[in-house]
Amino acid sequence: MDFRRNKRSRSSVEINFIPMIDVLLVLLIFFIVTTTFTHETGININLPEAKGEPAAETDSKAITLLIDKQGNYFVSTSEKESGRKLDSDNLKQELATIMGNSPQTPFIISADGLTPHQAVIKALDLASQVGFKHIAFATKEPEPAP
Repeated sequence: MDFRRNKRSRSSVEINFIPMIDVLLVLLIFFIVTTTFTHETGININLPEAKGEPAAETDSKAITLLIDKQGNYFVSTSEKESGRKLDSDNLKQELATIMGNSPQTPFIISADGLTPHQAVIKALDLASQVGFKHIAFATKEPEPAP
């Protein structure tokens, strides 16, 4: 029994990293391309200033109606924010759906300072038609004079 190894029959063992790097690059490109990039859309609203008592704690189930300076309506709840513009007919249906059978749900109108008065009154009217009982307007504290 000859346990000696023949040096000629011995092959060198090497690990080739080039194919592994190629596979990793392909996976990296795949994940970069398939990643969804979320872009938070926001509605730019500059609230009017008002002095007054701050409201008590806002209910987490409050419904907020955002009105931009062009008079476009957007509905926001604690669960979701509507990114689509609503006209007065769709707004009434949306408010009725969100309110359900709880007219005690707080309803906050958050209108830009340059919003047409008619858009705010229309929103107030639609909210009362749907049956909201607690309606408030959002404002911001005035900046102190220098």
